[in-house]
Amino acid sequence: MKENQEPAIDQSLADEYAKWFKALADGTRIRIVSLLARQSAPMKVGDIVKAVDISQSTVSHHLKILAQVGFLIAEPRATAVYYRINSACVTAFPTAADVIMARPPTTPAGGTTDAC
Repeated sequence: MKENQEPAIDQSLADEYAKWFKALADGTRIRIVSLLARQSAPMKVGDIVKAVDISQSTVSHHLKILAQVGFLIAEPRATAVYYRINSACVTAFPTAADVIMARPPTTPAGGTTDAC
């Protein structure tokens, strides 16, 4: 039997998924995402800085990258910015991995693969 020689996904979707994986290709960003995923409420930047024990400028840089790809949502409040996980990505990200690995997507019925 001849295997399918065609790419499973188009270039624009592949580029989008590459941005997601690139954003997570840093240990500090993984720690920040993990921290925020375990919170019941958004966290302000100062609290994230204390939790990961890294300078505020470095944490802000990582938060910006994670927000740009859609993993995090920034919520300005008065003089502080609070960050939380974009819950749409909780479903979309595993689907991206499934699509890349040519497995049936794990997105629930009606879900989307481009929610981030």
